[in-house]
Amino acid sequence: MRGRVHSIESFGTVDGPGIRLVVFLQGCPLRCLYCHNPDTWANHGGTEMEAEEIIREYMKNRAFYSKGGITVTGGEPLMQAEFVAELFSMAKERGIHTALDTSGTTFSEKNRDVIDRVLDFTDLVMLDIKHIDTEAHRRLTGVTNENILAFAKHLEARRIPLWVRHVVIEGYTDGDEELDRLGEYIGGLKNLHALDILPYHTMGKEKYASLHIPYPLDGVPPTSQESAASAKAKILAAIHRIRHKSK
Repeated sequence: MRGRVHSIESFGTVDGPGIRLVVFLQGCPLRCLYCHNPDTWANHGGTEMEAEEIIREYMKNRAFYSKGGITVTGGEPLMQAEFVAELFSMAKERGIHTALDTSGTTFSEKNRDVIDRVLDFTDLVMLDIKHIDTEAHRRLTGVTNENILAFAKHLEARRIPLWVRHVVIEGYTDGDEELDRLGEYIGGLKNLHALDILPYHTMGKEKYASLHIPYPLDGVPPTSQESAASAKAKILAAIHRIRHKSK
């Protein structure tokens, strides 16, 4: 089986535990206003590769990945779920830790079986919850968040370790009420292992210019580390509160 790969990062340090081979797949159904990789949107882009080629790339530097593994991200990796399932099955045969970085937006009852084949070989899911409010999520990404939240519950039912990721953008995803709601929601997930709060940055503007696409958040300032830390503290407070109530 061949998949469409946008790029491969040989020594990733922020996409799961340890040092990792990070595979960016091509194709994404979302149009996030803050996306810094618009070149991953098109399904027909990228380079065709076989899963075995990626495994060979990993094995060349396996000594560096002793506490890491392979992370598949995008784009949206679950748009190529069958390819990811094959890649991850090969990885698990070799004792390689597997992580899936996804928005979960493609999850539905219609394609649940193929996504479950991916999850059968997945050690960790990093789930991007972009906004807890459905309509705000639509304005931010072009789609609602029902499939994403359903996917989070599905991961909980399957007891797959979950890292939640959330990008903090001034005026879009940093409101006290929405951060509180997000914390309460993910605090109720029994498989939550970590929370990554990512500050919005503008490093993708040059890509938009090169692709002749207007930059949607032109004029919105990058989020400071202090603001991101404050947002994380609010989410964590809500997590602790909801977990204390459930005891």
